[in-house]
Formats: sequence, C-alpha cells, structure tokens
Amino acid sequence: MPPKVFISHASEDKDRFVIDFAGRLQAQGIDAWLDRWEMLPGDSLVDKLFEEGIHSATAVVIVLSTNSVDKPWVREEINAAFVKHVDGGTKLIPIVLDDCRVPACLASTLWERISDLTAYEQSFERIVAAITGVRDKPPLGTLPGYVSAPTITMQGLAPVDNLVLKIVCEHALRNGYASIDRDELHQSEALSSLPQQELADSLGVLESEGLVHVESPGGPSYFVQVTTEGFEQFAQAYLPDYESTTQAVASAILNEHVESNSDLQAKIGKGQFLINHILDVLEGQGYIQLEKFGDGRISVYSVSVTLRRAFGA
Repeated sequence: MPPKVFISHASEDKDRFVIDFAGRLQAQGIDAWLDRWEMLPGDSLVDKLFEEGIHSATAVVIVLSTNSVDKPWVREEINAAFVKHVDGGTKLIPIVLDDCRVPACLASTLWERISDLTAYEQSFERIVAAITGVRDKPPLGTLPGYVSAPTITMQGLAPVDNLVLKIVCEHALRNGYASIDRDELHQSEALSSLPQQELADSLGVLESEGLVHVESPGGPSYFVQVTTEGFEQFAQAYLPDYESTTQAVASAILNEHVESNSDLQAKIGKGQFLINHILDVLEGQGYIQLEKFGDGRISVYSVSVTLRRAFGA
C-alpha cells in the first residue's frame, strides 16, 4: 500500500508551490492528500481534514511560510498532526518556504528549507526519503581483519599486538622455523589492511616485551623471529593440548629414554617446531640439557632428577 501524505498549507501557497509539489509526490507513487483533490461542495471540513486527511496519513507535510504560520486552520492541522505524531508515530515533515517563524512544537524537528520554488529537486528527494524511510547511507562493510580476527588475551597485550604475535607463531608452527619476513607478515589476511606504521609500532612493543626479535638486514625489509617466551605465551593461550603435549614429551624422555627431537616428533605426533620449543622450555627450566646440531637435530644428553618430580612421571 502506498504511503499517504497530508499536506498542511495556506491557500496562498497553493499555486506557487503546493500543487506542483503534490503532483511530484503522486508521480513518485506517494498518495498526496490535497484539499483541492479530495473535497467537494457539501463535504464536512472537520471530517475530511482531520478524520480522513490527517488521521489516515502516514506522514504530514507542513508547508510553513509567511502566509501559513498565523493561519488558524493551519495551526489546528499542526496541532492535530502533532498529537497523532506523539500517539501513533506519524511523521512530521516541515517545509520552510520563507524566512518565517517556526512554531514551537516543530522547533526540535528537522525541517527542509526550499528557497527556489522552481528548482528544488534535491530537497524533494530528501522529503521523499523521509516519507518512505529510505536512506542513502552506504551498506555496512566488514571490519578490517586486524580488528575482527578472533584473539585471546595474552599477557595484557593490546589486541593488535596480540594478533601480530599470533600470526608470527602460527607461521612458525606451519613452516617449522621461527622467522617470517615483513612482507609475508603484512600480506597475511588479518593484517593486510593494517597500516605499515601500526605494524612497526606493534612489533616494537612485542620486541620490548621480549616476545619477538626484529632482524633487519639494513634495507626496508626485515625478519621477525618469535622468541621462546613469545611462543610460550602463544602456546599457553591458543594451543588447548599444550600442557598435555609437554607432559608427553617429558614422559617419553623419562620413561622411554627418547633423546632426539625427530624421535620425539614421531612418538608424539606433533610438529617439529612445537617439539623443539618444548625442549627449549624444559632446558630453560633446568630439567634437561640439550645438544644442538647445525642440521636441525637436537639431542637430550642430560636429565635432571627434578624433571620426574615436576611432571609426575
């Protein structure tokens, strides 16, 4: 059903504006209630104007001018429209033609001022939008990846720092080594829209916390290497089976005398980087001693008696 609009106005404004305006509404599929079109000799003014016109309208357009603001009938129509607006949500749309006083009851309502009565296309489009409730607001897009990517709080880090560390650590897990170059880091889906300066600032924060080390070969490119502490923070937050995996590594070393990182990887079924990290953590805690070779092999050559007590093996 098309929207129905009652046009409150002074007769003096009919020829200079109202008839043309109402005709434009009709052409847009909006049923304009205009006394000239709706009322015939013998009709009741009260019934037609207030019951049929204002009462059935979805919106009331009030044409304010030096001719209308002091007209008793216009005042009555404004009062009736205002009551219906409060009671039933009917839209009130004031149009100001002249430099005239706006009634107090409409002072807080946004009005449309039309200064040129022969060319008011933009104003007319806004009035139609108000009547139909259609707005030209652009659709809501998606948040940047660095804002919407899910993260878990790590060591009180800001969300963007948390995300950067998470991506560095996930890269290490996937590829088996601790470093990622700047371009690959910034081109990750979650960080692709993050300004370069914001990324540099975040890496500065992470490096100051001892969670990453930024290596620069002297040019615009650089490499980011996650530290043992940085990956530990990530593993504690994001790897749900991290504690059980650590327990499994300790158990294999103590009970089955598994000594090499490759054998531990095969035994436990986890990636090389995670196994190597757990070995580094155990060594840092004084539970084992490691021998590392240039080809990536790591061997456990000494086990502290405290390892059994710490892990209950």
